[in-house]
Amino acid sequence: MLEQLRTYMEKQNLDGFFVQNHENVRYISGYTSDDAYLLITRGRQFLITDPRYTEHAQAECPDYTILNWRGAAPNVGEYAAQLAEQEGLKAVGFEKDLLTVKFHEALCTAPHTEWIGTEGVIEEFRSVKTPEEIEKLKVACDIASRAFERIIRDIRVGVTEKELASRLSHYMVMEGSDTKPYGNILISGARTSLLHGIPSSKAVEYGDFVLMDYGCQYKGYLSDMTRTVVVGKASAKQREVYELEQKMVAACEEQMKAGNSGRMVYEASTAVIQDTEYFPYHYTGIGHGIGLFVHEIPFMGPKHETPFKVNQVITVEPGIYIPGWGGVRIEDQVLIQENGCVNLVSATKELIEL
Repeated sequence: MLEQLRTYMEKQNLDGFFVQNHENVRYISGYTSDDAYLLITRGRQFLITDPRYTEHAQAECPDYTILNWRGAAPNVGEYAAQLAEQEGLKAVGFEKDLLTVKFHEALCTAPHTEWIGTEGVIEEFRSVKTPEEIEKLKVACDIASRAFERIIRDIRVGVTEKELASRLSHYMVMEGSDTKPYGNILISGARTSLLHGIPSSKAVEYGDFVLMDYGCQYKGYLSDMTRTVVVGKASAKQREVYELEQKMVAACEEQMKAGNSGRMVYEASTAVIQDTEYFPYHYTGIGHGIGLFVHEIPFMGPKHETPFKVNQVITVEPGIYIPGWGGVRIEDQVLIQENGCVNLVSATKELIEL
């Protein structure tokens, strides 16, 4: 990972690269905690942090020079500028989509260093996973699938969305996830038409859809899956919408292979509902890359033409969302291969009536 960055620096005639993005810091250095920045040069690598984390950083990053900026400069930006001057760096890349104007002004206090904005450099490296990353992603998906088997035993009339969401997070930690879960969506009834609905105090009622869009971290790597179940007997319309959703997901996954694009997958998903009353109720964003961050490149939708690459890991999540009635989403997480894909999520996609 570090060598990838140095190869890029050499091609772009950069003497250094300043890394601020939390996930990019972890990807390049292996550092797992907070409040850290990297300055990578052609021959050295620096991790800049503060006294709360220096011991942690030294243990995890023995090949890095660990620097404490506090007391040496008014802020991290000016400290990085001083370091760039000290190292004689003439051209340094930085992540322009992340820096504030104030931070950039601080960097520019280095009188002999040119700071050159870049975008998506390390994110592009991260989009293709190593075997070790794939294994961590698979474990994260296995944990989430086991949590699904536990949470469906708790879903019943009278239990609130908030309580179920809390239990779901607990189950993932008990099944082996990191103890830093990210936000889970667990919503019911007509609220299931909300694409990113927040769990509320609403109690589950008989006949409700319950939609769970959730995931966990395993050694920093994320799972992201969605399943929708029915409390009680599904109505004819619920069954119809659910079956269309199953077909949309299957159509998507048939197109998930190296060389195909997010646009091709999107078109396959909408072909299933093109001539139905439900076509107006789909959403164009039907998937995204995933790794150290939940929404990574590549993305899937009508404007995404970039071909997939072998060993990218991408979520597949078309859906049907009808305001005032409810919605259905099924989301898998697949590994792209030369001639197809492998689904890392083992939880059933069959309609479950509780």
